[in-house]
Amino acid sequence: MKSSILALLLTFAGITSIFAQNNAAADKEAYIKMITDRAAKIVANLGISDAKKTEKVTAIVRDQYSDLNDIYAARDGRVKEIKEKNKDNKTERDSALAKDSRMVDATLAKLHKKYISKLSAQLTNEQVELVKNGMTYNVLPITYKAYQEEILTLSDDQKKQILTWLTEAREHAMDAESSDKKHAWFGKYKGRINNYLSAAGYDLKKEGIEWEKRRKAKEQSN
Repeated sequence: MKSSILALLLTFAGITSIFAQNNAAADKEAYIKMITDRAAKIVANLGISDAKKTEKVTAIVRDQYSDLNDIYAARDGRVKEIKEKNKDNKTERDSALAKDSRMVDATLAKLHKKYISKLSAQLTNEQVELVKNGMTYNVLPITYKAYQEEILTLSDDQKKQILTWLTEAREHAMDAESSDKKHAWFGKYKGRINNYLSAAGYDLKKEGIEWEKRRKAKEQSN
């Protein structure tokens, strides 16, 4: 009787393991399809006429998403372990987490440089820009245009500084792990830009109100 129960339990355990493996395989397949589709949409905007080149660039972008995911998945595992190991020692925990965060930043920087190098070997500078914007929801060109429409008296130097900071934000956002964190990078730099413009004498609240008036007037005239 005992041997029959044991055999039954082992059978159930084996079935559970198979289901778990099948689910993991299905999840991975779904993830690969998702990032491949995402990469393909970005590459479709580059105007590449050669099918093989399109496929190659799509694979480069897809692999970047995959590599970023691997970095963050590994980090999550380490963070969980650090927190469990140092749950009674906040100082040690915070120190270990900070060290791990620096390691992740260094790894991301290395991957970022390698990725841009791969893209540059296949694409023009303008096309690389399009890939960067595609990976960050086109926040840079949209935001840069908005600043110029909101504040009509921006000097060339001010426009250049705004673009510089938005470009820096985009480089960070490209490597961020989620949509929210990508947008958070731009939010951080927009705060810097707003402080810069306020220091230059602009009343951003007033500029925003006037911009809204112009937009409404334009809509009514159409």
